[in-house]
Amino acid sequence: IPVVIEEQRLAAAPVAAVEAPGTGSAIAEPPSAAQPLPEAPAAAPPKPEAPNMSDDRTAASGARMSMPVDGKVVRAFQKGRSDGIDISAAAGSPVRAAADGTVAAITRDTDQVPILVVRHSGNLLTVYAGIDGITVAKGDTVSRGQTIAKVRAADPAFLHFQVREGTISVDPMGYLN
Repeated sequence: IPVVIEEQRLAAAPVAAVEAPGTGSAIAEPPSAAQPLPEAPAAAPPKPEAPNMSDDRTAASGARMSMPVDGKVVRAFQKGRSDGIDISAAAGSPVRAAADGTVAAITRDTDQVPILVVRHSGNLLTVYAGIDGITVAKGDTVSRGQTIAKVRAADPAFLHFQVREGTISVDPMGYLN
């Protein structure tokens, strides 16, 4: 029977000496115990608050277009979500042509709120919505800074302003900064 042969083989094998735990071969000390940890890097200083660039804008600004109304941008351009910017302004505030051009269209949105479109050189269009009291007509030539309408009374009152390169909406801030 193979079991008996196996028992004889095991009995003939020498028994190794058993050592207590922690004795025997030397154990290398881990590097983390031999050297202290490096000091944590200093925190970066806080970034300064961005300045309000519209406060620094003047008629002599090098921008291709001027802000069409005095106020703060309350909604930024987002491709596919917001085709322009919304600028908060008091109802009745003058809306000015952002650049020299010709009135290409005056229409209304589905809520019957007027929309004014001005064509500029270089296949550019500017679109003004959230307006009332339009002071120009289709075909009129307008100058940069000329009052063309007023901000419509709404809660909240704001001007929606778009810049289009042909039919493509682009971020107006690239033309205003």
